[in-house]
Amino acid sequence: MPAPAETILILGGTAEANALVSRLCANAPAPRIVLSLAGRTARPILPAGCEIRIGGFGGADGLAAFLREAGVSWLVDATHPFAAGISRNAARAAALAGVRRIAFVRPAWDKQADDKWIDVDCLGSARDALPVGARPFLALGRQHLAAFAHRPDLTPVVRMIDPPEPPLAFAAEIVLGRPSSDAETEAALLRRLGVTHLVCRNSGGATSYAKVAAARRLGLPVVMIARPPAPPPPLAGSLDAVLALLGIAA
Repeated sequence: MPAPAETILILGGTAEANALVSRLCANAPAPRIVLSLAGRTARPILPAGCEIRIGGFGGADGLAAFLREAGVSWLVDATHPFAAGISRNAARAAALAGVRRIAFVRPAWDKQADDKWIDVDCLGSARDALPVGARPFLALGRQHLAAFAHRPDLTPVVRMIDPPEPPLAFAAEIVLGRPSSDAETEAALLRRLGVTHLVCRNSGGATSYAKVAAARRLGLPVVMIARPPAPPPPLAGSLDAVLALLGIAA
């Protein structure tokens, strides 16, 4: 168990990062925990029992400086599997500051027998895989939509937690709210909106899988974007594995 004086910086923004904070806080005495968020969501879901830091660090060098100044002893990269740039900076910063690092990488989703996946390797390929006149549900996040501005024949649906500011660069129906964890609720939404395709990234995890299960129920094609390469080791595929590497009993 880490000594009380130890500080763990968690790069978060995921459900697993919040769950990790809760599990760490359940230990007595709990270490000092700092949860870092990028700040893209106006009203993020925040766990109790930790310090919150919002905003970037200024690249790998800025993060390394923070690690030194804050006396961080462990850096846990629990960011989204597609946040490759942040993960690269985390690995470099930890090396520069001489801080121990763990990268949590949740397992990817596996294609099931009834899935109609169209596997692609990038956003541009996902855009080009859609047939003329499709009505895709773009489950991608605001910062990953620009490629679809080049397909004026599409009538896309975009789900966002916050209203887009500035407005999107292309016409789309916007659904505000967080994804449901219930496949039938997601299926009802896709059915009501007249969606023909689901476009998403292979994020893995249980929290956002309902939309994929919903597409399977409705027989909809899913344009599935493959993950970027995993960050360098040490890697952990579960929160139990993260705790073990931290020296904490699960």
